[in-house]
Amino acid sequence: MKDNNYTEILDFNDIKVNHHKKNKKRFLLRTLPLLFIPILICLTIISTHSNRLIPIPVNYIIYIILSLLFYLLLLSFFIIKKDDSKKSKKKKIKKILFTLFITAYIIGCASLIFLLYGPNDKFRTWFISTSMNTMSHQYICKWFYSDKEINKVIKGNYTKEIEEDTDTDLIDMQEEETYANEYEKQILKRDKDAAYKIIELEVNGQKAYLAAVYDPSKVKVAVSNGVGRYGQYATKIAENNQALLAVNGGGFSNAPDNQTGGRPTGVTISNGKVITDNTYSADAQSGGLIGMTYDNKLVLIKNATAYKAKSMNVRDGVSWGPFLIVNGKKSFIKGNGGWGYAARTAIGQRSDGIILLLVVNSNSTRTKGADMGDLTEIMSNYGAINAANLDGGTSTVMVLPKEEALKYKSDCTDNYCYINDPVDSALRHKTRGIPTTVIVTK
Repeated sequence: MKDNNYTEILDFNDIKVNHHKKNKKRFLLRTLPLLFIPILICLTIISTHSNRLIPIPVNYIIYIILSLLFYLLLLSFFIIKKDDSKKSKKKKIKKILFTLFITAYIIGCASLIFLLYGPNDKFRTWFISTSMNTMSHQYICKWFYSDKEINKVIKGNYTKEIEEDTDTDLIDMQEEETYANEYEKQILKRDKDAAYKIIELEVNGQKAYLAAVYDPSKVKVAVSNGVGRYGQYATKIAENNQALLAVNGGGFSNAPDNQTGGRPTGVTISNGKVITDNTYSADAQSGGLIGMTYDNKLVLIKNATAYKAKSMNVRDGVSWGPFLIVNGKKSFIKGNGGWGYAARTAIGQRSDGIILLLVVNSNSTRTKGADMGDLTEIMSNYGAINAANLDGGTSTVMVLPKEEALKYKSDCTDNYCYINDPVDSALRHKTRGIPTTVIVTK
């Protein structure tokens, strides 16, 4: 009797061991194939750099990967279907969740490959033109595309600026008494004592704000307290200068020991004082110095140095670009202008002296917003005869004192708040530190 019981226990343990081995085998069948997916993606990336490594046609790699992914999807369902139907509900739920995870993983990988290398080039164009026009993310683009592919996209999307010096005689500061069109009416119809007027727009489904500043002598450049070393939020810079309104200014990069955007690109002048005069970031963007002269005219200066700017009577200025309109002539823009779609900030001046400050939102995935063509069209519609792109992306903000900001947003707990909706690199709805702003003073 004891022998029989002992035998039964042994049999039961054998069943458990076999069952465990069977489950382990099934788990390996489910998971091991997934380890090959990153390898296949890497092979796809490598194949696009055929001049360096493996000369495999990209389309063949895509077809192979999609076929294997489809096979893995069928395999995962087949394994679950073959499982014992008498399992507990808890284990069944786990299997379903695991299958859903595998499916989502496969679809995600396939979607990424399709976006990066598929027949529709809209994502590819956006990704390359956006990445290659940032200071610190160009290497990401080069992970996925060869120099040949990058150059092909850049050649199909660029901005050709007007090669002329700014003619300040075109600005006569005479206020119009009649409205030539609806845009003129929006700009000129205002309260008599208003320092500025904000016009709300929509650009590619995104909110935008255009500020018409009626006294150009009030438009100046303000900098962070630690310019050259660290940046500050535009709200803080505006508060420090008791500004009526502020937008972000020119291009910049992080200082080596501080990641808050403290180093302005090129020439920076504030209230007649030269803040920076360098050729920093010589992977140089188009454009140049965007300045206000002592006679309150916006000038756009190519190949600017501080000496050249001072000789042209510049009292305030930042460096960035491209220049969108010069002397009433619009830059030639092919495709998206080579900058992709993003949150944007721009500045312009009409012939009557009114300064235009524009900000355009982007969406949470940073795939919408404005390109250079959109900025040029808006500035032209509202009468700008000179206009330029300022820094954009996460930096894009329009800042107002709390009382005014609450007219455009539901909450503002600080003394100054931005009224647009900036999105940072982590897709959070917040801005970042910057070294320069364009402000409207009291």
